[in-house]
This record gives sequence, C-alpha cells and structure tokens, in this order.
Amino acid sequence: MVSTASYGAWQSPVGAELAASAGGGPDFVGTVGDELWWAAPRPAEEGRFTLVRRRAGGAEETVLPAPWNVRNRVLEYGGLPWAAVARASGGPLVVFTHFADQRLYAFEPDVPGAVPQPLTPLSPVGGGLRWADPVLLPGRGEVWCVLEEFTGEGPYDVRRLLAAVPLDGSAARDRGAVRELTDGGNRFVTGPRLSPDGRQAAWIAWDHPRMPWEGTELKTAQVSADGRLPDARTVMGGPAESVAQVEWAEDGSLVAASDRTGWWNLYRVDPATGESAALCRREEEFAGPLWRVGMRWFAPLPGGLVAALHGRGAAVLGVLDPRSGEIADVAGPWTEWAPTLAVHGTRAVGVAASPHSAYEVVELDVCTGRARPVGARHADRVDPAYYPEPLTRTFGGPDGREVHAHLHPPRNPGHVAPEGELPPYVVWAHGGPTARSPLVLDLATAFFTSRGIGVAEVNYGGSTGYGRAYRERLRGQWGVVDVEDCAAVAGALAREGIADPARIAIRGGSAGGWTAAASLAATSLYACGTILYPVLDPEAWTAEGGTHDFESHYLESLIGPREEVPERYRERSPLHRAGRISAPFLLLQGLADPVCPPAQSERLLAAMAGRGVPHTYIAFEGEGHGFRRAATVVRALEAELSLYAQTFGVTAPGMAALELVT
Repeated sequence: MVSTASYGAWQSPVGAELAASAGGGPDFVGTVGDELWWAAPRPAEEGRFTLVRRRAGGAEETVLPAPWNVRNRVLEYGGLPWAAVARASGGPLVVFTHFADQRLYAFEPDVPGAVPQPLTPLSPVGGGLRWADPVLLPGRGEVWCVLEEFTGEGPYDVRRLLAAVPLDGSAARDRGAVRELTDGGNRFVTGPRLSPDGRQAAWIAWDHPRMPWEGTELKTAQVSADGRLPDARTVMGGPAESVAQVEWAEDGSLVAASDRTGWWNLYRVDPATGESAALCRREEEFAGPLWRVGMRWFAPLPGGLVAALHGRGAAVLGVLDPRSGEIADVAGPWTEWAPTLAVHGTRAVGVAASPHSAYEVVELDVCTGRARPVGARHADRVDPAYYPEPLTRTFGGPDGREVHAHLHPPRNPGHVAPEGELPPYVVWAHGGPTARSPLVLDLATAFFTSRGIGVAEVNYGGSTGYGRAYRERLRGQWGVVDVEDCAAVAGALAREGIADPARIAIRGGSAGGWTAAASLAATSLYACGTILYPVLDPEAWTAEGGTHDFESHYLESLIGPREEVPERYRERSPLHRAGRISAPFLLLQGLADPVCPPAQSERLLAAMAGRGVPHTYIAFEGEGHGFRRAATVVRALEAELSLYAQTFGVTAPGMAALELVT
C-alpha cells in the first residue's frame, strides 16, 4: 500500500546501520597463483581492513583476523598495502603493512600456528617509518617498496625513496639492514616495477610544488650488480605532463599513461631512448589522479594486449589491442571500475560497480570475453525499489561552461508526496578537489533518497574524468569555480521545478567541506549545510605544520602562491567570511585527522559563537580523514538527516532530533 507523506518524512528500510555496514568496498586486488586476493573493509571492527582470499574452488576466506589492519599512512592517504606470491610448498607468502605501527610484516597463512612476523623496525622520530607499494622478490630474499621516513618531528621532515627490505627479518630491529635503492633525490616516488628479465626498474617521481596530476617524471634505471638503482634517467614526463602509471610489457618495452595531449592516454615507451607512441589516442581518460601509490588503471596482458580502464566522466574496463588501436569493452552491468587491476595469464581482475550494485570483485576471461563477479558479490539487503534511479546531467554554468552532475531523485515504493509538493535536494560536493563522484550505488545516498530527499552530486570544474582543461578550471579559482558550479546546479534544479527552491542544502567532505562552507558564505541559495573534516583557513593550512607534506603545496595551484597573492587566501577563506554565514549547519570532524586537523573546524566554531546561527559540532575520537568506523558513520548520517528534517520542516521517522546551538 502506498501512503502519502511529505518529502523527507518517508519511512525507509535503508537505515544508517545498513549504510554504515556497506561503507567502502574491496580494494587493491591481486592474483596469487590461481587465487584472487583483495583488501576488504570491516566497518564493524573499528573500521579496519583485512585481506580476503578466494581459493580456486570459489571459497572466500579472511586471511588476517582482528586486530590486524592492512593499511598504511604513506602520503597519509595510504598506498598499496600488500603483496603475495604462491610457492611450491608451504602455501603463499604475503607481506603487508599494519596500520597500528606502520611496520611491514610477513605471514604464511597456510602454515599451522603461524603469526605475522615484523620485517621492519619502529622509529621514534616524527611519523616513523612507513612502507607501501611492495613488490615481493623471493629470489632476492627481499621485498622492494616505497619507504617514507620521517627525519624530524614536523610533518615536512620526511624523505621518500625506494628501499629493499630483507625477508629474513634481519631489519625488524635494525634500520641499517634496509637497503636504499635510490638516493631520495625526489620528494615523492611510486613503487618500482621490474622488467621481465629483472635487469631494469621503472617508477614515477615528482617534487614540490607539483601534485602528481600536474607534473611527474617516469624514471628508469639498470639494476646494478649490488642490487641498487643508480643513475636513474627520466624517459617521459615533466613539469606540465602527468605520467600516472607505468608497467612493463612482456617484450621489454614500457606502457605508461600520460596526459601530454590533455587526456591521460596510453603510450608505449622505449626504456632506453624515451621514444613513445600512442596506443589508443582518444579524448578519454585511461588513468586518473594519483592520490595513493599503487593505483592501477591498466595492466599488460599476454600477446601485447592491455586491460585498461577508460572513459569520459566514468571508467569502464576494456581490452586494448595496440596493433589496431581498438578497444573492446567488457559486457555486463558495471559502469564504473575502481583504479585497481591485476592479471594472471589471460584473466584480468578488477573492482566494479553500477548505479544498482555496489563495488564487487569482477573477473574477465580475455579469451572468451566473459566477465563475472567472483568476490565480495553485491547482494541486495533491501528491496532495490528503495534505491535511487540516477541520471547524468550537464548543466550550464557561468560564462557558458558545462557543469557535470549526477541526480538521484527521491524514490520509495511505499510513499508518494502530496500533489504539488517539490522535493528537497542536497547538493554534494566531492573531496579532492582533484577527483570526481562516480555514478554507483551508495547506500549513504539511498539513506536520503528513500526518505524523500534528493541528492545532486556535482562534478564541478576541477574534477577529473573530463580532460586536463576541465581539471584546470580550478587553477587559481578554488572557492570560486567550485562554488559557482554547485550553485549553477542548485539554481537549475529550482528553475526546472525539480527541487523546492526553499529546501536545497549543500554538503561536502574534505575539499568538498571547503566548497560547502564557502557556498554558505557566498550565497543564500542553501537552506542549510553539512561540512565534514574541511579545509576552512587556507593560510593556516599552508603554514608550517598546518597539514601533511603531500598536500602542503597544493594550494599554490588551487589558489596561487601565498607570497604572491596573500589577500586571495583571506578573501576565499570560509573562516574569514564566517560573518556571512546565516544558514544552519552541521560540522563533523575526526580528532585524529592529519590532513584537515581539528583546529580548522574549531576556528570556525569560535567565529560563529554567539552569532545566532543554529549549528552543531560533532567530533569523533580515533577517526582520521574520512570516517571508517560503523558507529561513526551511523551517528554522522543520523545527525545529517536530523539537520535536514528540522530545516525543511518535516519529521524524520525514528530519528532523534539533533540539538542545534546558536
């Protein structure tokens, strides 16, 4: 039976607990012999990640019990945290990073009574020693990886290099037993990729003030007799060219993703001369922003083929034949693939989702073209009729520019709204800002849409997936273009009769939190806003120790060099424009956030004190940049819904009222 109720007051089985339990998805897939392995989130277990293996017969097993947490803090966003090899006897050998102490461990899961053994030492200096993007080399008795080593107490007292860790455990208490493969001449590096004959290595490097999507270098070096990588040379890339990934092909050439044409396309590169040739020249993206070392958008296959993610505003899996330049896309329901791929023989494995299914592990048989979900399979735990039916729109922004967005209208099979009532909408600004919102099923979105609140995810200027020109619309314009583009979508929803003009909210986390706060200070379009772990004071954020090393120069491109345009930092700052904020807001913050420290949020609270604007601040102990614990996600979602219900003038069934202060 269908009942009539106001938008925002619909009853829904998509609870906050359900949304929290579905948070995240499989990540960092790999093949270990005939088995598939991946990192899997466990929101109910303090938000830890474990390793899951799918045996050849199809059974899934958890490799590491609690409290093991397969993550690392390299670049603070983490990187590839594990590697494993199959062995003729004794089962697989796996190495992984443990989040609690950031050490690298070795584990033999098939050996009775075995427990993980540390391979690397602890350091009392600053952030210690961190490891990522490992490559297991049993023949050498080593694992090669990225080492992030803090040399002082400050977040910028750090060096990064390629290192070799002995598998015999001799470095567990002796930093001197770790061999340094490179000289640390670059501020940032990705993990090494070894040539098929083991004689050469390739990796990507870059330096401040560039971010990796602005300019990187593809490095190669011969492996010396003592197993080091001296005399590295640059064979591709530069200050205005982003090389996002490199792999070796079976013929000894390199395959790399470069945006030299304005789009990340794939190239074959001669490691000796640097000569390159495009494999498939398209105005599409075959890679993306390198936020975490070890991200993988393509993987060479036998016979010269390449499994590659590609698309425009989306990423689908295809098999590229470089001889013809043609790419055959995988058939199936999946419309978005995460940047993690692995190959074993003629099998390619990735993680994919669609507007109607969450991320799951999918295997492609290249010979037959058949793809099937094989791990972490999506299962509907409520009637899919409660999921939104999203659509992609391109709106007109200022100066005639295009603004891309995904609309998720309210949908609930048990409710309709009173005749003539328009729904409320929440404009979602993604983080990054050099990122994008994918069009996939997210139960956090369904939590709102199934209650009668629409969601509009805006891929504002500066987002990835639409070429370098679109990405660089935000250069020097952060706090302007993103705010204007979100407002353009909100205004269009109101003008077109899609949303109630009086009941449009905005929300965002991290860089999206900046956009949400800046929007509340810049326009009266929004009835309220939700701000999660934001940047609010760019002057303080770029000051010594204001954030972490990786993003410490990010604002030089987003706003401009601070020493050249100091007034711009104050003009754009939501904190310094706090006096213009008049709409109610919810501020959510992790107290262990090294990227956007709590001080940013606390300064806004101080600026708003006694101004008569209803607001609430909720801080979460132990949470960092992005919420992982189920209890945190539940509290945050329910608080957000309560804010909207109070502001929109409806009662959300079963939700306690959020106390707002002025």
